[in-house]
Amino acid sequence: MTRLVCFLGLAVSLCAATKPLSPLDLGGVREEHIMIPMRDGIRLSAWLYVPAKGGQWPVVFEQRYAELTGTGTRRSAADIARAGFAVALVNFRGTHESEGRYVGYRALAWGEQKDGYDVCEWLAAQPWSTGKIGTFGSSQGGYAQNFLAVTRPPHLACQYMVDTGLSLFQEGYRIGGVTRPARHGANRVNCRDPADNAALLREWDAHPDYDDYWRAEDCTLHFAEMDVPCFTIGSWYDFMVQGSVQSFIGRQLQGGTKSRGRQQLLLGPWLHGRLNKSNKVGELVFPPNAVWPELAHMTRWFNYWLKGEDNGVMRDPPVRYYLMGAVGESGAPGNVWREAQNWPPAAVQSRLYLHEAGKLAPETPAGAESRTSFVSDPQHPMEMPGRAFPGAKDARAFEAQKEVRTWTTDVLAAPVEWTGEVKAEVWLSSTARDTDLILRVSDVYPDGRSMLVMDYPFRARYREGFDRQVLLTPGQPALLAWHIGWTSLIFNQGHRIRVTISSTGAPLYEPNNQTGGAQTMDWMKESRTAENAIWHDAGHRSCVVVPVMPGR
Repeated sequence: MTRLVCFLGLAVSLCAATKPLSPLDLGGVREEHIMIPMRDGIRLSAWLYVPAKGGQWPVVFEQRYAELTGTGTRRSAADIARAGFAVALVNFRGTHESEGRYVGYRALAWGEQKDGYDVCEWLAAQPWSTGKIGTFGSSQGGYAQNFLAVTRPPHLACQYMVDTGLSLFQEGYRIGGVTRPARHGANRVNCRDPADNAALLREWDAHPDYDDYWRAEDCTLHFAEMDVPCFTIGSWYDFMVQGSVQSFIGRQLQGGTKSRGRQQLLLGPWLHGRLNKSNKVGELVFPPNAVWPELAHMTRWFNYWLKGEDNGVMRDPPVRYYLMGAVGESGAPGNVWREAQNWPPAAVQSRLYLHEAGKLAPETPAGAESRTSFVSDPQHPMEMPGRAFPGAKDARAFEAQKEVRTWTTDVLAAPVEWTGEVKAEVWLSSTARDTDLILRVSDVYPDGRSMLVMDYPFRARYREGFDRQVLLTPGQPALLAWHIGWTSLIFNQGHRIRVTISSTGAPLYEPNNQTGGAQTMDWMKESRTAENAIWHDAGHRSCVVVPVMPGR
């Protein structure tokens, strides 16, 4: 491979020949490609952005497996650099132009390879670096930051995470035990050798339960080693908000001495992603106060921790969350920011029970045997288009599908606020030995729109814990209890609250083959149709557990 001495003649590493990027005016910022050496000799591809005037700068970096050379990515990196930082965008090993074998997040963790640690310390040693290092990024770039924090590189001073994750078993390849081979099979497009991705999926298939393999990359087991200040953003319309919430709580309460008391959490009405925290979300338009200036605030955070600028950022409250309200309704309560010292705020754990005829109510069911049935056919699943959670959109098209069931409250006589975690306790029977449930919560407007707030799937075989599989006894009701989501929302007077349940919703959630067998890359070679039933009687009180704020 051709080698060129690169980056202003100052970098000690050698730069690999790479395809030139299209010309782009970056406004006084130098853009350069380099290869960063790891402890085992593998070199990771990185794009560097530094103010053209030269000098020494604090460094901030992001790690991703996805492409890093899109126009928007390059421009946002240049924006940060113009604020007085060197910016490094680094690809995971085995992706794009990074050398080595792709192993997902595993090379970033606390094993023999510590790619995040090595990147951090290499950047700190460069002559254009002050030695103060920060990190940023969302989703995969959030996971990478949690892994990095556990390894405790000496020069890491702060982090800024958006829509982050902690455990790939819970928030990636599986969600609620639901396996996603097609979704993660698509990662082959990021690999230098697509065979690496296939090999990784086979490795995951060999570990269907939460075992030592998955514990080896579960950051929730290592909060005590995390010792770095972090600003964390979570989005209400994102299943990964659980990762953002758990990361904040764990670091704030269990982290190292430099971590506890130096965490901040921001929760707002947004979809998953970076630099997208606007007031236009799905099919809803919130007031302008819902906009979060991510880039400007991130710069302020870095200025404090990396430059020592006394800008008051650490005098901000530890928790800020956006209490959503109805949109387009004059005088509707909510749509305001609230502050807290911890998360979640104290709420009353209340229950809304499923009843016959699609009724959802706080009264407990009192009748004899009662259930609502539907068919689950993995070869003909109900449709949930796309690969991203369709939050803040009208869910009636899904609710109208043949094998979907809904339960709805009466019209609310007064506003009701939920702030905190929503959970489900559902009694299920099936003619199959294993099946899934997908439970959704919607805010039903007076005009009939069923605006989706959250959903979460759950695989029945994991109802006694993700470390073991217990198959169903056909026809016998079993209790499934699982997390649905986090929110802060006022259901306005005149609205209704709706719970929707189905067993399939593809391609968003890949179907269970319902054989009781392995759920692997070729999981649909065999499948079976099942009749499922949700029970709602005196002996089987199916419900959602909701965090009601008293007096609101």
